Amino acid sequence: SRNMAAAGEADVVVTNPTHYSVAIRYSDKDPAPRVIAKGQDFIALKIREIASENQVPIVEKPELARALYRLCDIDDFIPDDFWTPVAELLAYVYSIDQRKRDRALKDGVPA
Repeated sequence: SRNMAAAGEADVVVTNPTHYSVAIRYSDKDPAPRVIAKGQDFIALKIREIASENQVPIVEKPELARALYRLCDIDDFIPDDFWTPVAELLAYVYSIDQRKRDRALKDGVPA
């Protein structure tokens, strides 16, 4: 489904780790990060598989995953109450990504 396929374009997938998966993407054109895919049980597993195939980081944050799953529909912006934990998560993911790029450049291999 479009929902699951979108997970490949996420910046991060947050899980709980087995029952829920929520894929989040942030664009500087948007006022806040957006939920681009979500699912539970089998769909949650498929979202994690698609994310993994596309090198999207998967982070276990059970309470955050459950809350976002409950409160957000697909294409919803993250609610204000969750901006801080989601921003911290995205900052963490971007820092890992930057370190990978820096290491690849140091090794003379384009990232």
